[in-house]
Amino acid sequence: MKLLKIKKLEGTIVLKTGLHIGSGEIEMHIGGTDNPVIKHPHTNEPYIPGSSLKGKIRSLLEMESGAIKETGGGVVSGKVLEKLQGEEKEKAEKIIKLFGEGASEESQSSEIKVARVSFSDCFINEEWKKQNEDRTFTELKTENTIDRIKGIAQHPRVMERVPEGVKFDFSLSIKIFDDDNENDLVDYLLSGMKLLEMDALGGSGSRGYGRIEFKFDDEDIQKRFSELKPFGANS
Repeated sequence: MKLLKIKKLEGTIVLKTGLHIGSGEIEMHIGGTDNPVIKHPHTNEPYIPGSSLKGKIRSLLEMESGAIKETGGGVVSGKVLEKLQGEEKEKAEKIIKLFGEGASEESQSSEIKVARVSFSDCFINEEWKKQNEDRTFTELKTENTIDRIKGIAQHPRVMERVPEGVKFDFSLSIKIFDDDNENDLVDYLLSGMKLLEMDALGGSGSRGYGRIEFKFDDEDIQKRFSELKPFGANS
């Protein structure tokens, strides 16, 4: 098993709707919100953690593969491969190749265990910041539930989110080994990113949050991505 190259995919993520990726803060500050977004500790600017992209793309690929029915809610692993056949097994092998698995897991092949793809944290695009100096990086949105009998709003809460239109730089790399089919792995990763475009990133996706669009710097990759149809002609 020999590393032949490391392929980089770079570009921008454009927010089509507000985005909320929580910070996990449990302390409520005066004048603040009980649901803040994650921010960089030095700049206090919101960012998209690479782990959020990785986790959601992997989850969507596992759902699309059909292998999720054998995982019991966990991630696809080497043990799951033994229960799969045909296309489901092929896709599950690609998922493990791309994202790896825990050191304690028993794979059919040690070459599958090594994660090929690495995601970087995504920070606000500098050019966008220069062009939008008068805009804020976050907004507060009040939400509540409706009593369907009385027809009144109740239980209000304040959500912080990054507003529509903000652009983030993204960068990810794929290790290509001598036994890998480069185009096959890249296309499969791109299909996971396409699924994410069709779904949502972060919290409150069912309320319309987290709709994003990927824009690749490489024109060939952008063309391949634009032509992808994860669910066939009806995608």
